[in-house]
Amino acid sequence: MPEARIAEPDFRERVEESFARQAAMKLIGADLTLCEPGIVEIELPFRDDLTQQHNFLHAGIISAALDAACGYAAFSLMPQGSAVLTIEFKVNLLAPGKGERFLFRGEVTKPGRTIMVSDGQAFAVGDTEVKLIATMTATLMVVQDRKGLQG
Repeated sequence: MPEARIAEPDFRERVEESFARQAAMKLIGADLTLCEPGIVEIELPFRDDLTQQHNFLHAGIISAALDAACGYAAFSLMPQGSAVLTIEFKVNLLAPGKGERFLFRGEVTKPGRTIMVSDGQAFAVGDTEVKLIATMTATLMVVQDRKGLQG
């Protein structure tokens, strides 16, 4: 039986407010499109200026968006007043980032009081195909009472 995912009543507001402060996600044009307890989805349209030399979405962009999805999935289960920091992640790039848009999904695998683990999946979406292009496993820290850090 999966562990219960218990979120504070204002979890969605806190995630949305924190995501809105992410300058990196604004820079790449990413939108937060789903926020449920322990699950977050971020979408990104294809843009030429986010590609590498073969016109595929750059691995750094894929990693950044997956990190945000995994981090916010964990943050959605953290207590009020907490902040989230990624302390480790591993990315598997499975296929070229080629599509009209991209979906990045993070889901908490193991909630905890201090450390959480989230798994992420990145999908390239085209006219007729949705393709898994990358996966991530991220370890995230629940940060409390640290000056200068907020949600």
